[in-house]
Amino acid sequence: MRLLPHPATEDIQLTEVLRALADPVRLEIVGRLSTCGEMTCGDAGDQLGVHKSTASHHYRTLREAGVIVSKQEGRVVYISLRRHDLDARFPGLLDSILAASPMTAGAPVPL
Repeated sequence: MRLLPHPATEDIQLTEVLRALADPVRLEIVGRLSTCGEMTCGDAGDQLGVHKSTASHHYRTLREAGVIVSKQEGRVVYISLRRHDLDARFPGLLDSILAASPMTAGAPVPL
């Protein structure tokens, strides 16, 4: 299994996180990851109803901003939310964004 490149916790920038989460599709990806923990890129793309190349663009944007981590195992790429890293860098930010999001409003935010 190999990790795809992503920023270290101390290198995560607030402006990049907010820019990545400003897109409704990416916000939905983060909302799904907050409830399920980890999923494959293929599963997430199927649920979103976007083209494979569009989904890849969204995953890359989230990964480069430090919001998710991607692990490749063979031909399958697993994505998960970097909740611990984001909470360490910006306490309460992710919970606030998910609570205010119309896509995740009312859904329990795991601690």
